[in-house]
Amino acid sequence: MKTEFEDKQAAGGRRRWLTQCSLLALAAWLPGTTVAKTPSVILVVGDSLSAEYGLRRGSGWVALLQQRLEREKLDARVVNASISGDTTAGGRTRLPALLKQHQPTHVILELGANDALRGQPLAQTEGNLKEMARAARAAGARVVLAGMQLPPNYGRRYGQEFAQLYARVAEEADAALVPFFLRNVADVADPTALFQADRIHPREEAQPLMLDNVWPVLKPLLR
Repeated sequence: MKTEFEDKQAAGGRRRWLTQCSLLALAAWLPGTTVAKTPSVILVVGDSLSAEYGLRRGSGWVALLQQRLEREKLDARVVNASISGDTTAGGRTRLPALLKQHQPTHVILELGANDALRGQPLAQTEGNLKEMARAARAAGARVVLAGMQLPPNYGRRYGQEFAQLYARVAEEADAALVPFFLRNVADVADPTALFQADRIHPREEAQPLMLDNVWPVLKPLLR
């Protein structure tokens, strides 16, 4: 049984707690009062195009994104969860744990190219991307979808359908869209100049161009 003294102590502790809560609420309401902003966490879920395949560590577009954020004094941390060879199915499987672990404010989805390389059904790719975008938004993150296109040798119709699925996913999932992640890299007069010997993975010189495609879409979401 509590003594009268212990009861008074407990009551006093509750009053102090309520007073502190009231002061914090008042400070947040008063004009000119600044409240510390939680840093943004940008989670990149991609494949070899984002995993620095064949590049020096720290030279890929994701590393350059962190550097640009710091130059522009934007309080954000980038988490690169990209894996070479990953597909949308792999990304969909990995995403729930990544969302739980990193609690991102923004998620960049850069997947789909390996689905096409493996001849997977486009409906499956689209469904996986939709589910990933939905899961990220349900976790409170804003989503950026990196659109991809295929070389002409895949066939005109297949290539068009592949490119169009990104726009549909972005619209239905309320995600921001990078129309073509490899713009000014794969669609130039001599694209081999910016690709490694395999003609699949961009060289180090192409990484700033890839970031330039993402940045105008991502930056407004960070304000």
